[in-house]
Amino acid sequence: MNPLTILLVIAGYFALLFFISYLAGRKADNAGFFSGNRSSNWLLVAMSTIGAAISGVTFVSVPGMVATSGWAYMQMVLGFTVGQFLIAYVLIPLYYKLNLTSIYQYLQQRFGMSTYKSGAWLFFVSKMLGASVRLFVVSEVLQLLVFDRLSVPVPFWANAIITVLIVYLCTFKGGVKSLIWTDLLKTCCLILSVALCIYFVLRAGVNIDGWTSSDMTRSFFFDNPKEGTYFWKQFLAGIFLVIATTGLDQDLMQRTLSCKNPRESQKNLIVGALMQIVVIGLFLFLGFLLYAYADQMNIAQVANLKGDEVFPFLATGNYFPVIVGVLFIIGFIAAAYSAAGGALTALTTSFTIDILNKQQSDDAALTRTRTLVHIGMALMMAACIYVIHLLNNDSVIQTVYKVASYTYGPLLGMFCFGIFTKKQVRDKWIPLVVILAPVITWILDVNSVAWFNGYVFSHERLIFNALFTCIGMMFLMKREVKA
Repeated sequence: MNPLTILLVIAGYFALLFFISYLAGRKADNAGFFSGNRSSNWLLVAMSTIGAAISGVTFVSVPGMVATSGWAYMQMVLGFTVGQFLIAYVLIPLYYKLNLTSIYQYLQQRFGMSTYKSGAWLFFVSKMLGASVRLFVVSEVLQLLVFDRLSVPVPFWANAIITVLIVYLCTFKGGVKSLIWTDLLKTCCLILSVALCIYFVLRAGVNIDGWTSSDMTRSFFFDNPKEGTYFWKQFLAGIFLVIATTGLDQDLMQRTLSCKNPRESQKNLIVGALMQIVVIGLFLFLGFLLYAYADQMNIAQVANLKGDEVFPFLATGNYFPVIVGVLFIIGFIAAAYSAAGGALTALTTSFTIDILNKQQSDDAALTRTRTLVHIGMALMMAACIYVIHLLNNDSVIQTVYKVASYTYGPLLGMFCFGIFTKKQVRDKWIPLVVILAPVITWILDVNSVAWFNGYVFSHERLIFNALFTCIGMMFLMKREVKA
């Protein structure tokens, strides 16, 4: 595909997106921006959350993973489903009972200001890095397909600014109220694009005889507990990862808490979890088809590509009908900007409410602060994208989850300690705990092969981070004063 065609497809998509964003958010007030006025339809939220959870990273990385790990990712997705049920029936009733705008306000009510601020800053770092990594993928693909191929190439820093500017324009007015509707469009585009890509790749003549016995479609790995793909490591990590990155994430909970009541919020989570299994299955099947096609057509370049590059390379490289390239661009852009828009809105909410403590300001002052914070978050995200571009040397989806395990782990530990115990702690020392827990986990991680007979850490880093946080909080428990 030539750059002009790609730009026209993107421009058409965003014209529709901006129109929907304007209609949904033109009358939004601060309550609409932060919580959608608690009036969202649960099924619309469930559909929109699929687009939010499946980012541009997922769109390009999951199909590319099948060459090295088959369908092992599905083990984690099954864990995601169990985790979603736990969120629905443990966390959602708690959040509605406390009537929270930011979910980290729970930590203030349960432990005190230092724990509250620690949770808010952990989310800020987690979401800023995670969202920046995801938007980096968008910027990198657009650089490859468009900006480097123009007669006057656009430098990557300008690409990053353009990318974040688009996200900002989609969210600055309506916040959550706009996101529900724009993400519904993105979800429809994403699912339709991957389904039609599968259809057209099959039509291209790829031979799938015996595909169920191929190593690239192996789903379950029970043979070697030391490997990162071992089933129980992936499954348990999936449970705890989704609790941390969804149930303790202001971004996705902000959408979920926009439902009218706890029961509708629970239905949204359960339906969304079941839909995610199907959607991820489509991505993995597409990955198998792409590698099988490349092998049958002797496309040697694929062997030299990173997994993240295979889908973009084949979809836009004139190996299939032009419609496949168009579908890839639409699906990729839909997935990427859905996740980024929610992240920017959540960062603005958490920074305004949790860190600046502006919730009690009058409406005009709150609007001014929120607007300035939204601009600041966008600029910071663009800067992070450029730094990641300079440092990138790893599979992007693995980078996202590695970052999450070190930053969401202490959050998970604090919430678990708060929910499953009645103990109070010495609040002022909690920031030290949330620093030491990731440091101890990192030391174990880098030395695990030597210290534990070849054991390789995977996503269970998050579980260890949470465990060390809970242990630290146990040491800080206040003694009960007997009457």
